[in-house]
Amino acid sequence: MWLVAGLGNPGKRYERTRHNVGFDAVEELARRGGQPFRRSWRFPGQLAEVREDAHRLLLLKPRTYMNRSGQALAPVMRRKGLALSDLIVIVDDTDLECGRIRIRRRGGAGGHNGLKSVIAALGSDDFIRLRIGVGGRPEERDMVDHVLSGFAPDERRVVDEAVVRAGDAVWCVIRDGVEYAMNRYNG
Repeated sequence: MWLVAGLGNPGKRYERTRHNVGFDAVEELARRGGQPFRRSWRFPGQLAEVREDAHRLLLLKPRTYMNRSGQALAPVMRRKGLALSDLIVIVDDTDLECGRIRIRRRGGAGGHNGLKSVIAALGSDDFIRLRIGVGGRPEERDMVDHVLSGFAPDERRVVDEAVVRAGDAVWCVIRDGVEYAMNRYNG
């Protein structure tokens, strides 16, 4: 089993914002698998499980805010007996052009508070992360305001396409390995 965690903020206020593209990506995977998210009573998150062939994916949307994502993710990992090699974390990235995706085998948080929380909770940065570009902030805008804002219509179209590609990339990682997926999707 794999755990695929999409990071974001809970609540209607944050839906479809730049910071919630991780949620958008796991929702895409759940939609493809025909499984709805359900609130977990054991973990602070919503879970869905999808299967394809011999592969099982447990999808997680933490109910904690972005900066506390590790508080939801680490207990799921422990309870399910998953190794770091069984984890894919999907997040937004302001350093990537809107709509680009980037897969990495491991690495630091790169200034992303959600990843910082996950790394701290797991005690390691040795897990796969898939970043979805949401575009850099304009100079006159605060970073927090930028990531909590919505997309312009032309950006939204590009990001929606990236969310679909991110779903394809997750399945590619699982079926073909992270190196193959990096070569195919990192651009």
